[in-house]
Order: sequence, then structure tokens, then C-alpha cells
Amino acid sequence: MDKTVLITGGTKGIGKFTALFLASRGYRIIVNYRSGAEHAMKLANELSDISNKECVAIKADIASKEGSLALINQIHNHGIEKIDILIHNAGPYIAERKKMTDYSYDEWDQMINGNLNAVFYLSKHMIPIMRDSQWGRIITFGYDRVDSAPGWVYRSAFASAKSGLASLTKTIALEEAENGITANMICPGDIEGDWKELSIKDAKGSDDHDNPVGRPGSGEDIARVLSFLIHEDSGFITGAVIPVTGGKDVLGKIYRK
Repeated sequence: MDKTVLITGGTKGIGKFTALFLASRGYRIIVNYRSGAEHAMKLANELSDISNKECVAIKADIASKEGSLALINQIHNHGIEKIDILIHNAGPYIAERKKMTDYSYDEWDQMINGNLNAVFYLSKHMIPIMRDSQWGRIITFGYDRVDSAPGWVYRSAFASAKSGLASLTKTIALEEAENGITANMICPGDIEGDWKELSIKDAKGSDDHDNPVGRPGSGEDIARVLSFLIHEDSGFITGAVIPVTGGKDVLGKIYRK
């Protein structure tokens, strides 16, 4: 597999599982991270062993234009000329429930910059290189029903950024289809804590009576969908927003006390 993948926020959670999953399929992996250099370097070595290719971990805060440019420069410094597959996994989230008026200006900016602007910063620089190859894959992440721009109580900043990202993803898909570049969004359900780094086999051994399929979601549930979307022969799927929720109404649960 002669393709290079960049995964933002790729050293923990779903990003980490995805990196390991794709490395096992022969992709060369670049993981971006903000903190935890020792853990990131250890993961890069593990990915290299699995994929039999040189994989690297690069520190950069892509929520800023300057951080995104720094990431791109560091990629080039590693002798990597192009990214074939761009997975925008990184994205801040505020767990505390608060109404829109209770968000600080800094918190609002953090949500918009980290979840929406960061995708623009990186895609702006990497899409032209993909055009030269007449091939590319871009994956973003949203939330259940994001493509209908639903209201999400206590999550105004995050929801606003991701709703905008859904539109941006579809727009990229339309603009770049002629260049062999696809853009799709995956919308995970409630995959929490350690489950983000566990397999479907692990999930099948546990019960989740709050989910229609009867088990928790796992990192592998997301990685398998992503792996299909970035495949060489998946070029007819673009502009899609795909829920991976086990059928659970993620937003609706907030109204049930």
C-alpha cells in the first residue's frame, strides 16, 4: 500500500485505533499531536513496525493557522512530499453542559478553530498537491444528524462548528470530484472512554441495553468505515455523511431525564 495518511489528533482514542488499523493494512502513517511526546514517539515506532514503513509523529497545534503551517513544514522536513489521505480527527470538545450565553469568548473560539478552521487550514494546502496526483481522500468527523443542522442543547459551539464542517465537507466533495478527490464525513455515536481504542470483538463481549444493537461502539467500528471510504475503489462515494451510531438517537437522549 503506497499511500501516506495524516491523522490529526492521532495518538489517542479513535485516532490512535485508526492509525494502528491502517498501519496493519500497509499505509504509511503520520500522526499529529499536541502533547505527550514520549507516548507519540512510542506509537510512531509501533506503527513503523506494523506497516513496515517509516511512520512519524509530529507535534503541532492545528487549531491555528501558524500551527497548521508548522505541521506542513515539519512533514516536508521529514522528506514527505505529499499526503494522499487526510483524516481530520482532532477536534476539541467541552464536556460541561452549558447554554450558549455561558460560553466564554475563548471557549467559543476554541471550538470553532479546532473543529472547523483547522480543516480549512490543512485542506487548503494539501488539496492542490492531491490535484497533481489526481487522487486523494479527505475524512472529517461530525455528530449524529449533523447534516440536517439540528439544535444540540448545551453544545452550541461544538454543534455550530461541526454543522459548518458538514457543509464544507460536501462542498469540497463537489469542487474536487473532477480531480479524483473524495471528501466524506463520519459521525460516531456514543463511543466513550476506553472503547475508543478497543475492537469490535471486545464490544461484542459487553452489553449496552441503551443501544439498539445491544453493545457499545468501538474504535474499530469507526476505523472499518473509514478504511472503506479511503480505499482505491471507493471513489464513487463522496459528499456522504455517514452515522456510525448503532441506531442510537444520540441527540434525543439529552431530553430524557
